[in-house]
Amino acid sequence: MTTTVNATRAAASTIGPLIRAGAAAVVAASAATMAVAAAGHAAGISLDMAGAPIPVSGFGVLTAAFSAIGVVIAALLARFARHPRRTFVRTTVVLTVLSLVPDVLADATAPTKALLMLTHLVAAAIVIPAVARRLAA
Repeated sequence: MTTTVNATRAAASTIGPLIRAGAAAVVAASAATMAVAAAGHAAGISLDMAGAPIPVSGFGVLTAAFSAIGVVIAALLARFARHPRRTFVRTTVVLTVLSLVPDVLADATAPTKALLMLTHLVAAAIVIPAVARRLAA
């Protein structure tokens, strides 16, 4: 019984730092994707998709939402996976690649598609390592 209690406490004690690091990464990634979108727009890249403009703030909101889902995945893997870090990195890399598919298929110009894909890669480059560092190998 002592082992179960200690294991539960150990798992709970690792979740807090994971959530804090994840939240910081979410904020950083959201700011970074908005900066990339704003810089692209300032450079003359259209933010229109299917004839409707994407607001720069939309990049931050969607980055925050999907990155938060990634943090939840990490917390679940920390609790249930045998190798949480490896499983998280593999899972999130696959999800990042899959997130590029809608951009390729989008009704937008080639530069706009490239900018959209860049924002996905920027967010992943910030969130995945920050969260993975907090997971057990």
